Amino acid sequence: MSVTVRVPAKVNVQLAVGAARADGFHDLANVFLAVGLYDEITATPSPQGLRVTCEGPDADQVPLDDSNLAARAATELARRYGRTPDVHLHIVKDIPVAGGMAGGSADGAGALLACDALWGTGATREELLEICAELGSDVPFSFVGGAALGVGRGELLTPLEVGGVFHWVFAIAERGLSTPAVFREFDRLAEGRDIPEPVASPELLAALAKGDPDALAATVTNDLQPAALSLFPELADTLAAGRAAGALAALVSGSGPTTAFLTRDPDAAHRVADALRASGTCRTVRMAQGPAQGATVS
Repeated sequence: MSVTVRVPAKVNVQLAVGAARADGFHDLANVFLAVGLYDEITATPSPQGLRVTCEGPDADQVPLDDSNLAARAATELARRYGRTPDVHLHIVKDIPVAGGMAGGSADGAGALLACDALWGTGATREELLEICAELGSDVPFSFVGGAALGVGRGELLTPLEVGGVFHWVFAIAERGLSTPAVFREFDRLAEGRDIPEPVASPELLAALAKGDPDALAATVTNDLQPAALSLFPELADTLAAGRAAGALAALVSGSGPTTAFLTRDPDAAHRVADALRASGTCRTVRMAQGPAQGATVS
């Protein structure tokens, strides 16, 4: 018997970042939108104990030890239910690795749901989300999908209404960026400045609710973008190439280095994607729509 779960990537249409807290985290106002790029996680009983394997683009960059969020999810669920995590977790990657689209978080959420179904634990949704929050700030949203406002360090979610489909192009960079490194650079760049409390933009939430790409394009923001560009200056060329091709908005996705381009419709998405491929400023290009459903047993 095995269970396979599909989990989407995310783009942050707003990422407002507060000052560093005493615990090292930052308060956020994080407006998540799940998009249709997916990892698949398959859980199968394993007499050899916990094993993690991975295939797909950049699979060689995915840790297969206890630091993998999928392994941590299985271990924590097993601990809570008094069993050993005798499971083989196989990850099929399609979400960019270290790309600011929550690929690792998606794997943690997917493994948690897959092991819950495989083992028949009967855990409540609230308990699974509690485990997600322990695993990482983005893991709860990977579990629920759709669109949501995340506050605290991003793990406290309020679902958001979305009135239409948004069309995105994602440019995958030649190398990854470490999320902790980007936050450290944010802190360095912010030194000596007053950082306002992060709040969600009412205009952006209204644009999502209306399904209006032009209004959304006018309101998307990412407070981590200057830090990502400081560490990876070449991303500015990718952003410029997408804008020149007619993207309504161009921004770094989360902590980067994936760059995200909002377009008006599928035809515009194809034009922007073709221009980015021809620009020589990125490794590859992907198109996806949002919102997308969260972690789902397939």
